[in-house]
Amino acid sequence: METRLLIRGEQVAGEGEALPVENPATEETVTSVGTASPEQLDAAVAAAREAARGWAATPAVERAELLHEVAARMRALTDELARAMTLEGGKPLIENSDEVGWTAAAFDYYAEMGRNFAGRVIPSIEATQLALVVKEPTGVWGAIVPWNYPLLLLSWKLAPALAAGNTVVAKPSELTPVSTLMLAACFGGLPPGVVNIVAGAGDVGAALVEDPRIDGVAFTGSVATGKKVAAACASRVARMNLEMGGKDPFIVCADVASDIEVAARGGAWAAYLNAGQVCTSAERFYVERSVYDDFVSAFVEHARSLRVGDPLDAGTDVGPMMSAPQRAKVEAQVSAAVAAGAELVVGGDRAGFERGHFYAPAVITGAPTSTDLLREETFGPVAPIVPVASLDEAIELANSTTYGLGANVYTRDLETAVRCLREIRAGTVWINDPLTDNDAGPFGGFKQSGFGRELGQEGLEAFQETKHVHIETKIAPKEWWYPYGAGDAASPSGAGA
Repeated sequence: METRLLIRGEQVAGEGEALPVENPATEETVTSVGTASPEQLDAAVAAAREAARGWAATPAVERAELLHEVAARMRALTDELARAMTLEGGKPLIENSDEVGWTAAAFDYYAEMGRNFAGRVIPSIEATQLALVVKEPTGVWGAIVPWNYPLLLLSWKLAPALAAGNTVVAKPSELTPVSTLMLAACFGGLPPGVVNIVAGAGDVGAALVEDPRIDGVAFTGSVATGKKVAAACASRVARMNLEMGGKDPFIVCADVASDIEVAARGGAWAAYLNAGQVCTSAERFYVERSVYDDFVSAFVEHARSLRVGDPLDAGTDVGPMMSAPQRAKVEAQVSAAVAAGAELVVGGDRAGFERGHFYAPAVITGAPTSTDLLREETFGPVAPIVPVASLDEAIELANSTTYGLGANVYTRDLETAVRCLREIRAGTVWINDPLTDNDAGPFGGFKQSGFGRELGQEGLEAFQETKHVHIETKIAPKEWWYPYGAGDAASPSGAGA
């Protein structure tokens, strides 16, 4: 398995402390990765800075061709990358194979976006003038990536940053560095220094964020860490794009009574995909009372049918959680809810495994609104289901937390759907089709879920500076210039603003 860093186009052994990488399914060490020493991190940032001017000056069509090549190389490594992600992250192999495809697709998408958009022409204030809005690269970006989707969430940062003409220093999670380091071969066609990959824990990430040569930081992770990133960037007025926590609601309306099985299966998918370790996992279910019992019954039956096991096994639906501390956090939330009067209807145990960070998909009913299970991010395979008296109550509860990343609604009524998409305070609202991503659709959150957007046109503009260019085509003095007493002309609208 690849364990070397990528600095200035060369793969080098990390000179810092060795980082053991654990298999969540077996708790065995898969490999060890040498982290970046302070000198190597300095070299990576210097390499990105040195490459920035040349990459920015590269014609967009040439950058597009190179990004398409990156995508092609990724697809050729699908099996190797998917296996590495499964061993280090515990996500089922089929999901990781899909992730490689989605990652490559993001590079293809931004390859074309980058050569299709560089600004716009705006109306000038005089017939002899030309006014432009020009989009330019920011410079050097640091990309800090989480462990749950190590390649996909890297691509959402790296692909638009490169397409916009920026260079990047990327740091994967210390829990899942191997698959990201394996991408080095995919970037072999790019000029040295355009992409650099360093491994390390929080100290390496903090040093990257605080480096004055880093013009912007793109981060996905927890709210606590995101606030630290934001503070460090704000202190030196660096750009930032932050995607942080979520506590996504899932509303089931009474009008789906005839499709309650479909809604339950969709809900289970939204709650248990990647063992509930998705930024937009459904973590709160609000179900109208008239369909509540039927929904819970169908949901529990489906949850019981899911196969928990070895993520390399083709028959596995749900693999292990990422780590012992992550599982312990989930267990603590569930235990506290049960102590407060909730009922653990199904799951919540180790699924029969003595080793590995397994946690059987759980369904909880009767949890008080005040419990952390309904207030704070869980990030595990737990579905708390709450009855509500009306859509008004469901929307009020959906908006009741400090998060606003995503939300799901099941309804057959168009008026209800439109009301939900307008009133729910979340960056993405899925109606009748949970957790579907779209490269062209911007992704990000309201409130403490972050700010800025990834994907879509907005995802490209996040890595661009905006410049207004005003051109007068005639070399001639204007009648509104000094001295004012020379004539009766008034200053044009907007002059001197």
